[in-house]
Amino acid sequence: MDGQRGHGTTRTYRDTVRFYLIDHRTTVGKSLDVALLGLNLLFIALFVADTYPLAPIHETALWVVEVVVATVFLVEYLLRVYGARSRLAEVANPYTVVDLLAILPTFAVLAGPVYPAGAAGLGVLRLLRVVRVLRFFRFTRDEEFFFGTVTVETLRVMKLLMTVVAIFFVAAGLFYEFEHGVNARVNTFGDAFYFTVVTLTTVGFGDITPTTQAGRFVTIAAILAGVILIPWQASKIVREWTHRDMRNVTCPNCGLEYHDADASHCKACGHVIYQRHDSRE
Repeated sequence: MDGQRGHGTTRTYRDTVRFYLIDHRTTVGKSLDVALLGLNLLFIALFVADTYPLAPIHETALWVVEVVVATVFLVEYLLRVYGARSRLAEVANPYTVVDLLAILPTFAVLAGPVYPAGAAGLGVLRLLRVVRVLRFFRFTRDEEFFFGTVTVETLRVMKLLMTVVAIFFVAAGLFYEFEHGVNARVNTFGDAFYFTVVTLTTVGFGDITPTTQAGRFVTIAAILAGVILIPWQASKIVREWTHRDMRNVTCPNCGLEYHDADASHCKACGHVIYQRHDSRE
């Protein structure tokens, strides 16, 4: 383990980079977590603020902040790839892919006139700004979230809430990108978010409706995502709570999952399951 190797003399600079990027216990690791979490929140706020009418001086200030934050995330991305045991696997990791997609629009705008795909391609890349919210899933990937102070059950609930927020935010962001400038009732992210919440909660006041084909597609996709993903995450929570005092062991004969902690035979078919108890428990 990296933490143990850190006290010896064999740990390389690459090992050190990898350790602190995944560490949640040391002062440095905690500081990085808090800083990255804060920058993620700021990155989301910048996207939302950009949809509102602002004075030129404020627009310039927000753009400078966005470039700085995106640069920090670029450095983080490069360090994660550099420090990974398998760089190819790290590049293909969904969390790492999201990290890269989240900052591409900012650097595409910086490229400006030299951007080869032109305005149309730049517009497509700017749509990727909505994936910024997906960066938060990296913080809920294991029990070390909040420095190991949350239980597995709490983490499940947080993932469910994160799923709901992500669906609302991504749907609202895409809906705004497709509808603003075309739909007179969608002028800011707030308008799009209002439409998304009202639609996905099946209230449907009808005061805002999609006018573009892309807007309709986003609405349909968001509804389907909500119907599929939210119950899926909720079922995990229910399953964990229902089987809290049981072991997640599958019977090789009938396939029954979860058995009593002291069970040696399947309670459904009687097949021997031979649970081996960990001496550390």
